[in-house]
Amino acid sequence: MDEIVVENLSKTFAGGVTAVDGLSFSVARGEVFGLLGPNGAGKSTTVRILATLTQPTGGRASVASHDVAADPARVRSRLGYIAQASGVDRWATGHENLTLQAQLQRVSPALVGARVRALLDRVSLSEAAPRLVNTYSGGMKRRLDIAMGLVHEPSVLFLDEPTTGLDPETRRALWDDLARLRAERGLTVLLTTHYLEEADQLCDRIAIVDRGRVVATGTPSDLKTGIGGDIVTLELAAAQPYAAATLRALDGVTEVNGEGAKLTLRVADGAHMLPVAISALAQSGISVRTASASRPSLDDVYLHHTGHRFDSTDVAHRAAR
Repeated sequence: MDEIVVENLSKTFAGGVTAVDGLSFSVARGEVFGLLGPNGAGKSTTVRILATLTQPTGGRASVASHDVAADPARVRSRLGYIAQASGVDRWATGHENLTLQAQLQRVSPALVGARVRALLDRVSLSEAAPRLVNTYSGGMKRRLDIAMGLVHEPSVLFLDEPTTGLDPETRRALWDDLARLRAERGLTVLLTTHYLEEADQLCDRIAIVDRGRVVATGTPSDLKTGIGGDIVTLELAAAQPYAAATLRALDGVTEVNGEGAKLTLRVADGAHMLPVAISALAQSGISVRTASASRPSLDDVYLHHTGHRFDSTDVAHRAAR
């Protein structure tokens, strides 16, 4: 049974900026589903619509069988929402933050104490609970945010860019925490991220989002397998207008993408094609600075479906906004 259903969702803001443009996907009960895309792709706007914090311009969506526009109160009662910006009060203790959140969520007074203690233990903050949150590290604050989102025992958890701003070590520790919480509670999780590795690590399935639209959906493994072959990446000594055409003419090259001095080839056999491509460019007077061959990554999947990589999309889309 699908716990989240999104059909042709759209959102256009004042001034004509379209953040979500006919987006559709569904999330099964107990699944961790990721919306993967660069900043500005429409992920956070989608989550805000599903969390009933903003109204869609068109389409429909439901969470736990409740329509987000027609029955927002029931939707809010079933979900936990962890936004990009931390919602903790840094001048209160961890225990005080979580207790207040339980009271705001109308948790029975008889249950508050035990639930707060259990959640603090679950996110490894029991020892730090008496301290002011202002003394917490970024990772500790994020774990407290997650505990606050779980205090009313929701069936659906929204995580909007949960590890943005964290160092790599803290990010991986939080991934472990999220995987453990998911396994213990059987939550349905909707995760937004612009970290390719995070989507690969945490998600059962992902939807790749580009400029407010879903361009591909599937398991990370299926998406990578689906584009086929190997990836050859070439960095030229300087941008050359005829380099792409030279490479496309080679037998075994099925796709060439890229701009300027960096080109990416999809090929049947990367180890074989790497020296062939370098030789063909050299015969055309084009020098190669670096070259590598690899199996497809989620970045390659994104490039295959959109024609551009994350970084270039991020810059271009923020400029358009």
